[in-house]
Amino acid sequence: MKNRRPDWNSYFMEIAHIVSMRSTCLRRNVGAVIVKDKRILATGYNGAPSGLKHCLEVGCLREMLKIPPGERHELCRGLHAEQNAIIQAAYHGVSINGAHLYCTHLPCSICIKMLINAGIREVYYENGYPDELSLSLIEESSIVLKRIKRVKTKDPSARRTPPEPKAGTKRKTTSRNT
Repeated sequence: MKNRRPDWNSYFMEIAHIVSMRSTCLRRNVGAVIVKDKRILATGYNGAPSGLKHCLEVGCLREMLKIPPGERHELCRGLHAEQNAIIQAAYHGVSINGAHLYCTHLPCSICIKMLINAGIREVYYENGYPDELSLSLIEESSIVLKRIKRVKTKDPSARRTPPEPKAGTKRKTTSRNT
């Protein structure tokens, strides 16, 4: 029987995509997962600060001002997914020094500066982001950057479904009393 379990990078990237589903950004849904020793320490998605109205409710200032992606980050009411993950770790007193970040998108230059100072060692991402300064800062830092190609399946449970037995064979089953 072939092992249908995802490798660790695919596993954490898939979780980042699930986290991104909570995003309230009108432009791009981003999810981030901070991991150390194969354990999730914190997650984050992009959206307005706690208790404030989301862009889904009030609209997107960056869209109204026609600001291109990767520019004028300060003109957004939302926090980035990476920022929210760092904040969540700090809020709960969890050290992320030496951890890895899995993010659906390449972090922007502001987030990369925060990740450098937070001690993140590796950044895994799937989609690019148009911020040349970000790439320049990564090259200058000790952060290892790795792009992951997402393996998509129509039905995630298909990875766990054992193959059907061949004709004429019986599948051994066991029962467990609990």
